[in-house]
Amino acid sequence: MHHPPTRTALVGAATALLLLTGCSDGGAQKDTGPPTTPTGLTAQAGSATSVHVMWQPAKDDKAVTGYEVYQKDRKVKTVPVDRTMVDVDGLSPSTPYTFTVRARDAAGNLSQPAPAVAVTTPAPTPDDDKAPTTPAALRGTVDGGRAVTLNWRAATDNLKVTAYDVYQEDTRIHSVSGTETTARVTSLRPGTVYTFTVRARDAGENSSPDSNAVDLTTPAAGGKGPSTAPTGLTVTARKGSVDLNWLPPKVGGEVASHELYLNGKLATTIVWGGEPPAGKATYTMTVTDPPGTRYSVKLRAKLPDGKWGDFSAQRTVIIR
Repeated sequence: MHHPPTRTALVGAATALLLLTGCSDGGAQKDTGPPTTPTGLTAQAGSATSVHVMWQPAKDDKAVTGYEVYQKDRKVKTVPVDRTMVDVDGLSPSTPYTFTVRARDAAGNLSQPAPAVAVTTPAPTPDDDKAPTTPAALRGTVDGGRAVTLNWRAATDNLKVTAYDVYQEDTRIHSVSGTETTARVTSLRPGTVYTFTVRARDAGENSSPDSNAVDLTTPAAGGKGPSTAPTGLTVTARKGSVDLNWLPPKVGGEVASHELYLNGKLATTIVWGGEPPAGKATYTMTVTDPPGTRYSVKLRAKLPDGKWGDFSAQRTVIIR
């Protein structure tokens, strides 16, 4: 026979339900506060079909996790938190656009949009197949642990230089107007060697050859020791081979091996069978690619504690 629950049982069940409900979120406080609005938004037409958008980092009570870039009300790019610039491609020539950006946190909260900026893409130049000249005399200075300022001499073009693209190793990380010959690159890491080059670009998307490379090392953050990167790397291309010379890092112990990276990928590990060189190290790499092949080369050493050290500056050569 079925018996209805007693009053005591009903009260106990209700108490248990209240306890479960009260503990369902583990006592965690929800993140409902949005990040601050990104500042310093700029938009620069790099060609007839692309615009470079850049801004200053936002802040959050917990952490900013990324940025969303909008063209009018349409989201066109999502950018990770360590990037505060992006190129928007596939645009129409001779067309006005407006861009804004919003910061996002881990809970999905979005900041208010930055004040929109307007830009007009230039007219196309379909018959322009001549690249600008190479920007010259690239030099740079370090601005604290996370930024550098670059300067160069202007390039020329048969029509007009519309933009200068800044490359860190082989990746385009920044662009400025074709009327500017300076750029400030931010969001860098302390205690790191960076290799920068600059290319000029025209409205026909023709890019110049690379400028000279400049190596800049950001100062180490508090508590981090000196750089463990190999220094003085020189790379010479010959027919069928590439010769490397460098100074292993001084780390208070034996450096018995190095990793050699080619075009950003591990190519080989250089190990000495006997005593490692006391001074400059050398290595010859055999290559079979045809003349005109471009190689980007960098190294890092295996430290006495078994960990891999910092990367050297990168060098670029073309096979003869």
